Amino acid sequence: MLRAVTTEDVAEVTTLLRRNKTHLAPWTPLPATDEDPTTLLSVARAITRQRQQWAEGSHFPFLIVEKGESPDAGAIIGRISLNALVRGAFHNTYLGYWIDVNRQGQGLMTEGIRLALGFAFGAAGLHRVQAAIMPRNQASLRVVEKVGFRREGFAQRYLQIAGKWEDHLLFAITQEEWPPGPP
Repeated sequence: MLRAVTTEDVAEVTTLLRRNKTHLAPWTPLPATDEDPTTLLSVARAITRQRQQWAEGSHFPFLIVEKGESPDAGAIIGRISLNALVRGAFHNTYLGYWIDVNRQGQGLMTEGIRLALGFAFGAAGLHRVQAAIMPRNQASLRVVEKVGFRREGFAQRYLQIAGKWEDHLLFAITQEEWPPGPP
């Protein structure tokens, strides 16, 4: 299930980021030279900023949490963000996501993104959600395909990831396409 990030999540998010540092490194922009995004202070500042952005309606960060009756119920296992939200004639956001290395391949991200899209096209009142994915990120490409995104293009040297300008495939889905019909 998804839920909004809270200040009480700082320690658990910090632990999760530290455990997944190597896993996430190839898909993440480099931090500033003097910054470590996995410290308690950095995570606390990020969560404070994200909560403010949520209140402003400019960014909706969600935590993916374990559901059910298991001992792990409520544990944070990943994150989905609706970033850089633009209103006006665009009503658009950019999708970003990651999941714990030990939880990959279980369909949890697919389920989480479906929930986030329901929020985007429902409560958030958006018209369009975009995703940019490096061509070698096969797992991520499968996820957006499963949830109904369509490929729109190829962007050379689109984002600086892990210190290198990376090409990305561009995908989108609009409110009219949601929810997608049966395959």
